[in-house]
Amino acid sequence: MTAPLLDGHLVVDRGAFRLDVRMRLAAGEVVALLGPNGAGKTTALRALAGLRPLTGGHLRLDGVDLDRPDQGRWVPPERRRIGVVFQDYLLFPHLSALDNVAFGPRRQGLDRRAARQRAAGWLDRVGLAGYAERRPRQLSGGQAQRVALARALAVHPRLLLLDEPLAALDARTRLDTRAQLHRHLADHDGATLLVTHDPLDALALADRLVIVEDGRVVQDGDAATVTARPRTDYVARLVGLNLYRGRADGHRVRLGDGFVLTTVERLDGDAFVVFPPAAVALHAHRPDGSPRNTWPATVSGVQRHGDNLRVQLGGPVPVAADVTPAAAARLRLAPGQQVWAAVRASETRAYPAGSA
Repeated sequence: MTAPLLDGHLVVDRGAFRLDVRMRLAAGEVVALLGPNGAGKTTALRALAGLRPLTGGHLRLDGVDLDRPDQGRWVPPERRRIGVVFQDYLLFPHLSALDNVAFGPRRQGLDRRAARQRAAGWLDRVGLAGYAERRPRQLSGGQAQRVALARALAVHPRLLLLDEPLAALDARTRLDTRAQLHRHLADHDGATLLVTHDPLDALALADRLVIVEDGRVVQDGDAATVTARPRTDYVARLVGLNLYRGRADGHRVRLGDGFVLTTVERLDGDAFVVFPPAAVALHAHRPDGSPRNTWPATVSGVQRHGDNLRVQLGGPVPVAADVTPAAAARLRLAPGQQVWAAVRASETRAYPAGSA
């Protein structure tokens, strides 16, 4: 097996919080790091960049040890072959776009002329050749993001770190910039780690998803696997699925409170069951000839979700359901309303709940 470009075991103690994450990235691979607020994503990024030393574990990039606390080795940020695009871009306000991009090559030892030539080439690659003399305040959000990307890539990094690179953009600019970013990442021969809250950014840009919660990796896999088989409530919400864990016996999965869900798959032992909110049908009365998965529920909330309404339901199986505005009006859905929920077994997916 080929050795990874990045091999890290990131252990960082920050007060009562501990990050303990193993991370391997291959050359040319784009990995998205996702997780709820406080999960440790930013701590991981800062540790990789050298902005926060490890308290344990190790970090090795392209065959070079960057951080080994047990050996007293720590390489400062400016000596790491790592480029960073921060969430707020952090362009130098007093420098032109050209000199912002030339800053890194200058720090690497290039003379001013050579550094500016390299910077001009990168601005051209990101479509900003005509903006070289503009200061950051004269750039749009999308243009500033591309200058920040060019600045990070101009140092020829073996690892590129992107911290919520599209978060500051409006919806239209975000769509266009995401497509441009995808093209530039495909041309980058090093590894890329993308820290994001947005599942669309992760799915559009990354080859692999790593999910962290409470400082630990809870799921790691390609997009198809993670979206089809979430293993925590956070991941299920991220990909828009209802998730339940129980004990399977054939086609029946008994949940913790004793309620039984019927599935198409036959399993034995600990299992997950998932289904999308769109699979949940709501009825004013218990339906005749209904699917086996039927239960009484109480509406706890209703909010717009795209062209439909997302209804949160309490009861034996707390669930999110998507219904049309017409169906919501017909059922007179409002908090406190009593309804019946039903899900066909064919709409569910069940899979073992062993290790990720």
